[in-house]
Amino acid sequence: MTLLTAAFGLLTATTTGIPIPYSPRMDDGLAVVLLCCFFLSAYVLSRSRKFLLQLVKDFLLHRERTSIFATSTATDMRYLLLLIVQTCVLAGVSIFNCAIEIRPELVQHVRPLALLGIYVGICLSCFVVKWLLYSFLGWIFFDGSRTSLWLESYSTLLYYLGFAFFPLVLFTVYFDLNLQITIAIGLIFLLFVEILIFYKWLKLFCNNLHGVLLLILYFCALEIMPCLILYQGVVQLNDFLIIKF
Repeated sequence: MTLLTAAFGLLTATTTGIPIPYSPRMDDGLAVVLLCCFFLSAYVLSRSRKFLLQLVKDFLLHRERTSIFATSTATDMRYLLLLIVQTCVLAGVSIFNCAIEIRPELVQHVRPLALLGIYVGICLSCFVVKWLLYSFLGWIFFDGSRTSLWLESYSTLLYYLGFAFFPLVLFTVYFDLNLQITIAIGLIFLLFVEILIFYKWLKLFCNNLHGVLLLILYFCALEIMPCLILYQGVVQLNDFLIIKF
């Protein structure tokens, strides 16, 4: 009986097989998300390439004019809104890749697509909160034209950050890019964006040395602290998901 039981157990184990660990490259849902991002980028570039180039020129040359938000068409605004959503989606995918690399047990507690949706939702929420905060502070301390110019510049950075993130996400998902390299490249992108943000703040809002000191204070409060809060919030969320689910 012992031999029969052992043989039956071995046969069952062989039939059942060993479950394959979750891998983003084998996730069809994630592949569909990235494919949609690719087609969206291609479609917007084919339709609004000149408009996007104009945004870059206006950002770098700091042209004093009415905000392009007031002169662009409704179609252009829809395209730009889609690009912002795409940036948030790619940022969520990046967080998703890093999270399951550091905590592989996450996908055993929460479905991968649900987990990805949570991270994308967090990124979208951060964008909405910062947009409202910028609008509120601009309404209190500055005139409407400067605030509109800043929001336009901020949006331009987000559009192109999404384009930069896309190849990084592809390499991370399908070429097993090292986690340390992925984080380093992502931090370089974010550092470059923060430098451009501070540059634009100096051009728009700084008139003297006292203004520079205030800008540095606001920069730490509105740009540095939210990044740290986001990081700590994601860490705590992952712990919560593992414990509760």
